[in-house]
Amino acid sequence: MRRNLVGLSQEQLGKSLGLTFQQIQKYERGINRMGSSRLFQIAKTLSVPVAYFFEDIPISLTAPEGFAEGAQEPLEDNAGANEKKSDYDILRRRETLELIRAYYRIQDDKQRRKVYELIRSMSDEE
Repeated sequence: MRRNLVGLSQEQLGKSLGLTFQQIQKYERGINRMGSSRLFQIAKTLSVPVAYFFEDIPISLTAPEGFAEGAQEPLEDNAGANEKKSDYDILRRRETLELIRAYYRIQDDKQRRKVYELIRSMSDEE
């Protein structure tokens, strides 16, 4: 998602890291794991802290006493999990990212606010 927000293609990100776009695809899909140094490199290239990639992980997954001592909890154990996943999926859509980029390219604050209000009024009709 961050790569799309900054307007980088998989090829461009790969080139800046010395990787192929296929390797970037594998990382993004979770097919290949990456080490901490690679994660740091990607975070630096995308201008975010490494913690950015862990923001959606519930705190309850941490085991302060050690890895083996803590009881493992399910990733999605509440009723709102489907809603959260749905919101997350919406944020990953190319259309959403392009809309956000276009919105923030509007230089005039008043015009940007009017666009926001227009969209809100149209969505409230439903």
